[in-house]
Amino acid sequence: MRTTSTSKKLLAVLAALAVVAAIAGPASASKSSKPKALKGTFALTAGADSAGAVTGSYFRMVQSGGTPTAGPFVPNGDSAATDKSYTLLAPGTDGGLTTGKYQPDPAPPFDGAGNGLAAEILVPVKFFGVGFAVSTNASDPQTGTATKLPKLTVKGTKLSGNLDAVSVAYGDQHFNQGAPKPGGERPTGTTGPTGTYNAKTKKFTLEWSSLIVGGSFDGFTGVWHLEGTFKK
Repeated sequence: MRTTSTSKKLLAVLAALAVVAAIAGPASASKSSKPKALKGTFALTAGADSAGAVTGSYFRMVQSGGTPTAGPFVPNGDSAATDKSYTLLAPGTDGGLTTGKYQPDPAPPFDGAGNGLAAEILVPVKFFGVGFAVSTNASDPQTGTATKLPKLTVKGTKLSGNLDAVSVAYGDQHFNQGAPKPGGERPTGTTGPTGTYNAKTKKFTLEWSSLIVGGSFDGFTGVWHLEGTFKK
């Protein structure tokens, strides 16, 4: 009888522990899987070409009717890459893209030749003889629509977020290059942002694409690939 009583008590204890584990387990998993905001600068590794292989940060433009994955891509005659469809990017005065604040266009945003002058995120880079510049603005320069502060979060090793404030200044024109677009829309070809992040090394990759609506490149799509090291 004593053995039976002891067994019953042991079973009761084990059952109670199982209930506690069942309650605590999901809460713990939920806490660990919650996306974490990364607020700081995504410092860029400059794009480079080695024997035809592109590394680092770059931009590509998809011809109207194409797709961000398959192209066809527009060749940039000013590209330093062997494959001219890749335009290599270099970090600007801030080192890269900053989350939690804007890196706006300067005033004026263009020089007399129509070259974009914003230089905090990227060094303005030539595209068919004219420099394009990248900025993030509280009011989208192309549409006047209010944007959200640039935000990127990590869940596990995966990056996501909102980059609707990204704008390109080129040839005396502004082109929104956000994902999603200001207001939350995602017209065909607008994807991301997505990427990877290593919490130990702080290394990241970040990609998004954005349909150009209006202007001289209406219907084309910008494809962005940034990589480097996150810094608070």
